[in-house]
Amino acid sequence: MTMEYRKLKVIISGGGTGGHIFPAISIADELKGRNKDSEILFVGAEGRMEMEKVPAAGYRIIGLPVAGLRRGMSSSDILHNLRVPFMVMSSLRKASRIIRQTRPDIVIGVGGYASAPMLWQAARKGIPTLIQEQNGFAGLTNKILSRRVDVICVAYEGMQKFFPAGKIVFTGNPIRADIHPYGPDERQEGLAYYGFKPGMRQLLVVGGSLGCRTLNNAMMSWIEAGCPGGDDVQVLWQCGRFYREEVDAFMQKHPCPNIRYDSFISRMDLAYALADVVISRSGASSISEICAARKAAVFVPSPNVAEDHQTHNAMALVRHDAALMVKDSLAGTELMPAALSLLHDKDRIRSIEEHVAPLARQDAAASIADEVYRLIQR
Repeated sequence: MTMEYRKLKVIISGGGTGGHIFPAISIADELKGRNKDSEILFVGAEGRMEMEKVPAAGYRIIGLPVAGLRRGMSSSDILHNLRVPFMVMSSLRKASRIIRQTRPDIVIGVGGYASAPMLWQAARKGIPTLIQEQNGFAGLTNKILSRRVDVICVAYEGMQKFFPAGKIVFTGNPIRADIHPYGPDERQEGLAYYGFKPGMRQLLVVGGSLGCRTLNNAMMSWIEAGCPGGDDVQVLWQCGRFYREEVDAFMQKHPCPNIRYDSFISRMDLAYALADVVISRSGASSISEICAARKAAVFVPSPNVAEDHQTHNAMALVRHDAALMVKDSLAGTELMPAALSLLHDKDRIRSIEEHVAPLARQDAAASIADEVYRLIQR
């Protein structure tokens, strides 16, 4: 018998990167799938990528005038940091107004600047609250909010060192519904979609939605050297929008027919489907998608994140022989040789795919939706 779910009014807050936005959209899709009449409003930070990606997914979003502190010491950085407290206060007032106008049943935070004022105000007003922490090391915002929210959904074991144990629920990270293990037909579809020839080895390089300087430099150094070891290799390369002009200029001087690149890969399902090996940062969402797609990966953790959490994310797989890892500082010399060596070792790829399969969580969005309904029925 199909369970009937009541209509909900939901606010989902956060963003900043694809690692926050796409899990949020997956949660929204799951809730709408349970009751199509549910009203879901996103709240993001003005000027951030959620203001573009969320409407593209079919949801309404409101922006808050909130931003984080900058680490630089330039005059513009100092001036920005002086304005941050005023932006926070303005965002708190706007968050309160949004709650008053929409009367949500629950407010969900997925991390990012906008989640703090929304969750803070919702908890203060006694509205049920849930946060989703994607990483193995909790972010500062979620650690602060954890004292006030009702439920904390996590993707890694041992998170009680950051959060009250009684509030933690292990759900995994939500991923896009089209990310799953792929068969030969889907691989062929991916090859055709991206204009690749069959019978070659396929490498996917994913620098994140904004791009990754380290991965881009490694790729450009390899191309500049004549793509050693890559005669039978085709590469699909997401360079990121911040670096598109630079990569355009480089590729004009170093054309390579076996390399396709773009600032953003919209059909990630087909990108994963064609890939034999993936090179990626080790953000939580990237790891969750790679596990779900059952792909062999070489991770390059970003050193520019709090508590070095990307290294901890990657090591959770490396310890299970479910991935390889190259340090950011060594990527310039070691990344492409490691990826190409793996790419030509079919037995090693098969072993990694077997070890990564048990780490996948396809039901994370459903588990979080279960917690949403359980929480509002308390």
